Amino acid sequence: MSDSSIKFIEKIKASYAPTGSYIYLGAGMLDGEVYGDAEVNLSLKMMNRHGLVAGATGTGKTRTLQLLSEQLSDAGVPVFMLDVKGDLSGLNQPGSVNPKIEERSKQLNKAFTPSGFPVEIYSLSGKLGAQMRATVLEFGPTLLSKVLDLNDTQSGVMAVIFKYADDNKMPIIDLNDLKKLVSYLSEGTGAAEIKADYGTISTATSGTILRKIVAIEQQGLGGMFGEKSFDIEDLFERVDGKGIISLLNIADVQNQPVLYSTFLLSLLAELFNTMPEVGDLDKPKLVFFFDEAHLLFKNSSKAFLEQIETIIRLIRSKGIGVFFCTQSPTDVPESVLAQLGNRVQHALRAFTPNDVDALKKTVNTYPKSDFYEIDKILTSLGTGQALITVLNEKGIPTEVSATMLTPPRAVMGPLTAADFEKVVQASPMYAKYKDPIDPESAYEILTKRINEQTAAVEEQKQQVEAQKQAEEESKPKPGEKSIVEQVMGATITRQIGKEIVRGIFGMLTGKKTRKGGGLFGF
Repeated sequence: MSDSSIKFIEKIKASYAPTGSYIYLGAGMLDGEVYGDAEVNLSLKMMNRHGLVAGATGTGKTRTLQLLSEQLSDAGVPVFMLDVKGDLSGLNQPGSVNPKIEERSKQLNKAFTPSGFPVEIYSLSGKLGAQMRATVLEFGPTLLSKVLDLNDTQSGVMAVIFKYADDNKMPIIDLNDLKKLVSYLSEGTGAAEIKADYGTISTATSGTILRKIVAIEQQGLGGMFGEKSFDIEDLFERVDGKGIISLLNIADVQNQPVLYSTFLLSLLAELFNTMPEVGDLDKPKLVFFFDEAHLLFKNSSKAFLEQIETIIRLIRSKGIGVFFCTQSPTDVPESVLAQLGNRVQHALRAFTPNDVDALKKTVNTYPKSDFYEIDKILTSLGTGQALITVLNEKGIPTEVSATMLTPPRAVMGPLTAADFEKVVQASPMYAKYKDPIDPESAYEILTKRINEQTAAVEEQKQQVEAQKQAEEESKPKPGEKSIVEQVMGATITRQIGKEIVRGIFGMLTGKKTRKGGGLFGF
């Protein structure tokens, strides 16, 4: 063994030797040789300092997420992760030994012990697992504007709609609530009601928002908005001391990346807003893996990015660790990347000028190494190998190490269709979230208000019609006297009758009925 090899092993052992609980990632490599004694570990205490798993397609990122989640589960730490292709469900069953795994075990000086882990499978459509929902209110105007791909003007209108609903105690639970509010506030009585305090919503803007809401419903994803809303406490379950690995299966909605990536952020925001402050723990309460992270940041507004940055910066004090998984570190904004202290970088490819530029930027994010030329090692790593630097227990970046990663112990692939269905149907979460709930919310409140307004208008209309009819009936028909004339005529007739009677009786008695003579003035 050369002096440089001895020096390398000593440095790696000193740099990656935690005193508490840790995750074993693999063994250090130098000049193509794997040194099993040079263990590369990640302290559980530092996993709430967040991390990044990056690399080109096919370099082993998904299996790295798997080995991390397995060891976290073993340590009693629950995990939430995105299952993009539906091939992580195999975590439920023990893997099997094959020649490749045997060879790697020898290189690492580690025995391979197959194991299965407790898994919960969720789905946004409700077709591939327990239905995972969130209310529109929980999404909020910023995230919902991202889902609907609204421009700045439309996003401002969305904020007005949420403000009006909040001021008037109208919960926005599902998309029916939102559609009703958009329609009501953009025309008629609703438009007049908000004009002074909130401004005017144009029919063009409301029409665009409504069309985009309907598009989500037509894709069969309207069910992800509503009640029963997902209870984040369900993420913290344990089975036989092992943390639950919660998988969000999006195999059937892969063509809706903005929607599912934003949904993940809404869950993260809820964790941030509801979990208590706990400070630095010996191990995290939950680790949240954010796969396909580039989809979250692509074409995002400034407000949206600021919201992400705030959550990532502060959520570690809640005991929550967040790991982003993407193809290149340049996919993540610098303000967020600066907060990711643990890095597992798989191979990068440099086929185009953009690739070369991304490689240079990635190299600059790593500490200098006495053993590697970072740019060369990043382009020569094989599948299942990675360049690693993490934070030690004092929060100091470790020595950079090219690493042969340990293989996952569960099945590296999906369950069979029969086993998958069995796992889903047996889950208490499937039964808990299967049936939607429709509480009184904005739709019902506005419908009642509109019906009352319509009834009031109709009643007023009927009163006007009745008054008109009465006036019409009081008018004389052609050739007939009016009621006034008839009354006056009857009065005059009665008066003349009285005068005649009095005159006749006056003549018979010889008395005058009026001064100046009797009847006819005689």
